[in-house]
Amino acid sequence: MPSQKRVRVLIVDDSASVRQTLAAILSNDPEIEVIGVASDPFVAAKRLRDDVPDVITLDVEMPRMDGITFLRKLMAQHPIPVVMCSSLIEEGSETLMQTLEAGAVDVILKPKIAAADHLAEQAMLICDTVKSAARARLGPRRPKTTTTAAPSMKVPAPKLTADAMLPPAGHAGAMAKTTEIIVAVGASTGGTEALREFLVALPANAPGVVIVQHMPEHFTAAFAKRLDGLCQVSVKEAEDGDPVLRGHVLIAPGGRHLLLERHGARYHVTVKDGPLVSRHRPSVDVLFRSTARAAGPNAIGVIMTGMGDDGARGMLEMKEAGAYTVAQDEESCVVFGMPKEAIARGGVDTVLSLEDIAPHIMLQQARR
Repeated sequence: MPSQKRVRVLIVDDSASVRQTLAAILSNDPEIEVIGVASDPFVAAKRLRDDVPDVITLDVEMPRMDGITFLRKLMAQHPIPVVMCSSLIEEGSETLMQTLEAGAVDVILKPKIAAADHLAEQAMLICDTVKSAARARLGPRRPKTTTTAAPSMKVPAPKLTADAMLPPAGHAGAMAKTTEIIVAVGASTGGTEALREFLVALPANAPGVVIVQHMPEHFTAAFAKRLDGLCQVSVKEAEDGDPVLRGHVLIAPGGRHLLLERHGARYHVTVKDGPLVSRHRPSVDVLFRSTARAAGPNAIGVIMTGMGDDGARGMLEMKEAGAYTVAQDEESCVVFGMPKEAIARGGVDTVLSLEDIAPHIMLQQARR
């Protein structure tokens, strides 16, 4: 049987050490081939005349031309899936939001030398992001070259389920149905723009919303702040103990799991450290399982665009606990991976286009 075609990647970064480390990490994955590196967009543009990669990793701040300007030119002239690579200093977070709006598929943190186990986890996340980007739909378009040996890194632990964070929902389905509902949302590749469209469409009296978007650590605060300025609902990065209230949206902080809990008639969130679940932290499966346990039939689950299967098990658990579940349809997804898996497992009640999800949720609330 012929081997699967490898994802061909061009690395664009002005730092020689970052180019070297990133090339080593990506080349260490048998499903990825680094076809070249470039120190700035001008060098990259010359390389693109001869060889077009499947994915470009692009630095944000570079001499001669910044990453956003190059990204906009690329999207206008020859769209290619682009993953932005940044050190993500606090003052650069707003800039990174602009890159996603300009057409970047995702964002990764620049790799740093660290303990072997941390580097292994970081390398896995970087490779997964690049492979997801290769499958992204961009609107109307649809030998290992590293000069150094790959960094020494431990093999990542086996793929964990939500059992690593909390037990299954059990008999949550017996919970009494109330007029107040909680909306739990999971998204990954392409999710930043999908969530923006979804949240902007929600009115100020929308049900309380809790969200896991696969995103690097510290980036979610800037993401939440930007959405808060666009939406009628209040949006913030979740903090441990935050209440879930009507008209409010809580987004899981990057690098930490988000769980829903209930005390009496009130809901709040818990933010926890823990292992990667379904290869992610935060994990949609962890949020969905906790929602099944805490809210049962008082919840609506929504799974959006993204690569992989994170959230598919948890959505089925939500449905079995009496929740109403929604998946984004293939046509409106950047990557129809997570919704497809949830549908295949039988965990989805209805499939909707992105533009229809917010009105449908408000309709469900009105029927309570």
